[in-house]
Amino acid sequence: MESKKQISGFSKLSKTAKLKWIAENFFHNPEEVIRELKNYWFEDKAQQKVFDEFSENTLTNFILPYGVVPNVLINGKTYCVPMVIEESSVVAAAAAAAKYWMTRGGVKTEVIETLKTGHVHFKWPGNNEKLKQLFPDIRKALLAGTQDLTCNMEGRGGGIKSIELKDFTEQEPHYYQLFARFETCDSMGANFINSILEQFGTILQDYIKQSDEFTGLEKEVDVIMCILSNYTPDCIVKASVQCKINELLDNSNGIDAGQLAERFYLAVRMAEIDPFRATTHNKGIFNGIDAVVIATGNDFRAVEADGHTYAARNGKYSSLTTASIENDVFKLSLEIPISIGTVGGLTNLHPMARKSLELLGNPNAQELMQIIAATGLLQNFSAVRSLVTTGIQHGHMKMHLMNILNHLCATEQEANLAMDHFEDKKVSFSSVRNFLSSVRNKLIVNS
Repeated sequence: MESKKQISGFSKLSKTAKLKWIAENFFHNPEEVIRELKNYWFEDKAQQKVFDEFSENTLTNFILPYGVVPNVLINGKTYCVPMVIEESSVVAAAAAAAKYWMTRGGVKTEVIETLKTGHVHFKWPGNNEKLKQLFPDIRKALLAGTQDLTCNMEGRGGGIKSIELKDFTEQEPHYYQLFARFETCDSMGANFINSILEQFGTILQDYIKQSDEFTGLEKEVDVIMCILSNYTPDCIVKASVQCKINELLDNSNGIDAGQLAERFYLAVRMAEIDPFRATTHNKGIFNGIDAVVIATGNDFRAVEADGHTYAARNGKYSSLTTASIENDVFKLSLEIPISIGTVGGLTNLHPMARKSLELLGNPNAQELMQIIAATGLLQNFSAVRSLVTTGIQHGHMKMHLMNILNHLCATEQEANLAMDHFEDKKVSFSSVRNFLSSVRNKLIVNS
């Protein structure tokens, strides 16, 4: 039986043949599975071909909700921000925070730096002092040898910004690294950076092999890998909100403004101290960040990896946001690396990514960094405010109510009755199930 679930040459099959093989070997109802998965194909065959070529072994399209957050005021400019996410309360929370801060000055943002990094990892058995002494000449050769790759980017204000030699021989024998920083303007720049790094590796080998300064084993350079880093501590954006403490009051929390400010400060401080709290705290920030990154066709996995590494930059995983109370002013700030682009890749190929950028006014990469950071900050504000006041489940389960009703196959009439019933009551899966049972029993009795 197991042999039927193994196949050679799967990638060479047509999409229809792939789908047929999967359905027949892994599902009890293959015809129904094939029909269901085909329901998510685009009618436009050209459009479907574009989606199929985004990845490998594609069978169908996976649909996620595309929502928007209006009234996001950033540096005096109002945006309607697209978010792609399946978690029911995230968009509502971001929208609530956007509305809240719209009347309190909005979000202030700034891009600190925009440099990205990459490395050539290599082993070399020679004298490290000699290599360091000759490195200025090697750097010149690296820059000259990649001019054909960098000229277009340099014309847009980008290119190679620095190259350093790093010596790791104390940690690993003969291990060195070329550490380079790049400016890629409005593109994420992965292909640009990796192409240059691979050229660096070849130039380094050729330079040392041909130089009279090196002899014997010194002429042997073993380039292990050439690859960009998704950690970009020199590509930083900041976002913050602030207001007088008495302006925090919104009459819905059951506590006064001073209490809210103090509890909020302590909640963020706890995330700075405790990695367990910090992990969930930062996950809430990425609820907002990831949703915008996905909507604009960028790499949310790279952005997440970057942010989490930055959260541990001081030797312990900690909060990405900070809060302060000074001179009767409450302030919440986010500082985070965000490496994204607005040209190239999926941002141009994915039709919804193009629409998202158009919705945002076709921002450049720096403006999009600020929009993404602002959304993450707003999401964090909503989550923490809920935690220190009504509790996270109060709003989350209200938003989750419809998912529970769908899971329990509620009719439209039953759903309307449930929405009214739970308007002022605690929502849980069991309470909704019990309510539906009582409604259905009444309908049977009355029928």
